[in-house]
Formats: sequence, structure tokens, C-alpha cells
Amino acid sequence: MQELELYGTSACHLCELAEAVLAEMLVQESTWQIELIDIADDDVALERYALKIPLLRRVIDGRELAWPFDATSVHQFVTGVQ
Repeated sequence: MQELELYGTSACHLCELAEAVLAEMLVQESTWQIELIDIADDDVALERYALKIPLLRRVIDGRELAWPFDATSVHQFVTGVQ
């Protein structure tokens, strides 16, 4: 199972777009687990990601994919295919 984290906030329209991209992909990729992390709840995450959200992070190796991304770039990011 591929574990991913999506960093964002509830008041971020770009984060909502990122969630929509990932939600659509989850229908096809049942081996992914995505945790939504609201950086407003964590001072360290807020300091680190405030200007980078939405941001997708692979838990296994810490690699990060910054917005903007689409289904193709997320798939490449998760699978390591370029």
C-alpha cells in the first residue's frame, strides 16, 4: 500500500482542487492511502508548508510533489515513472 499525505488547510481553494484530483484517482488506485493533514493544527507543519500547500508527500521516503499537479503527474510521482 502506498501511503501519502496531502498537506493543506480547510480555507484553501487550491487544496480543494488537489483533493478532487486525488479523490478521482482513488477510485482507480485502491492501493493508495491518503491522509489529509491540516497544517493549521500543527505549528511545525504550518511553518514548513504555509507557502507550499497543497503539497503531496510520500510517507515511505519523504519525497514531495508541489502544486500544481494532475492525475498524470501524481501517478508518475507515486510510481516513480518519469
